[in-house]
Amino acid sequence: MNAQMMAHARQRADFETIAAWVQSGAKVLDLGCGDGTLLRYLKETRKVWGYGVEIADEKILACAKNGVNVIQTDLESGLEAFESGSFDYVILSQTLQSMKHTERIMQEMLRVAKQAIVTFPNFGYWQHRLQVINGHMPVSRDLPYQWYDTPNIHLCTLKDFEAFCAQLNVRILERSVIHRGHQVSVLPNLFGSLAVYRVERLS
Repeated sequence: MNAQMMAHARQRADFETIAAWVQSGAKVLDLGCGDGTLLRYLKETRKVWGYGVEIADEKILACAKNGVNVIQTDLESGLEAFESGSFDYVILSQTLQSMKHTERIMQEMLRVAKQAIVTFPNFGYWQHRLQVINGHMPVSRDLPYQWYDTPNIHLCTLKDFEAFCAQLNVRILERSVIHRGHQVSVLPNLFGSLAVYRVERLS
């Protein structure tokens, strides 16, 4: 792994957790893959095979430079291009909160793969709560946008996401709550700024 990728992985604390949950040699679909860094990281550390899905032209070019197979499409239109059960894992990394059709994308993820891995900034983190109490929308390392230019439209807490999974008949297999690269085990909904979940559909 080159120095640039190692630095990026350190910045994205969820990468290591995701890699630990993905079996070696698995088939992976990375939704909203950005420049393809996560998928390349998984290829180099877990020997996965897979595709990224992205819509932005400049990120498609970045994926090509990273040696990542990428399909240009809008996630909001669904995943009809992929057959049911065609992947071992579908990953939605820090993209869930920007989706308009959250329920649909979760259902589609668990149609095309056995398991899904979802990461998102925890809106229940104490500094976010404090900013709201002080009359402002939160701005932080994991929520870096101002209210007027944010792509985030469906922010949630850990408890919100877990209730959402129960409503969709989705089983939570593992959960990792992180703050600045460290695991949070005490009051995670208050002290964790980033959540990572591995889930599957109940039969």
